[in-house]
Amino acid sequence: MDLRLIIETAGRYLDFAGVAVMVIGAVVSAALAVRRRNLQEGSRRPSRSLYREYGQLLGRSILLGLELLVAADIIRTVAVTPTFTSVGVLAVIVVIRTFLSFSLELEITGRWPWQKDTEAVPATCSA
Repeated sequence: MDLRLIIETAGRYLDFAGVAVMVIGAVVSAALAVRRRNLQEGSRRPSRSLYREYGQLLGRSILLGLELLVAADIIRTVAVTPTFTSVGVLAVIVVIRTFLSFSLELEITGRWPWQKDTEAVPATCSA
C-alpha cells in the first residue's frame, strides 16, 4: 500500500472523528445537562442554569473535535502535500482554530487558558 494513501486515509479518519465528537457531544451534552439539572433540583446546592450547563458541556466536546480536526489538517498538509501554499493555508486554519479554542475556553471556565485557576489554589490564612 502506498504511504501517501495511508496518510491521506488517516487524515480522513481524524476528520471524521473530529466531526463525530462534535455531533455526538452535542447530543450527549444535552442529555447530561438535563440530567444534572434534574439532580440539582432535589439538592440544596445552588444550581446553574440549563443553558450554562449545556454550553459548558458542548464547549468541551467542540474543543476536542477541533483538536482532532487540526491534527488531521497537519497530517494531510505536512505529510502529503508540503507546498508553501498548503503550509500557509494550514497556518491560517490553525490560527483560526486556536482563536476558537481560546474563546471556547473563556466561555467554559470564565478565564483565559494562561490564567491561574483561582479555585484550585488553596487560600492561605494569615494570623
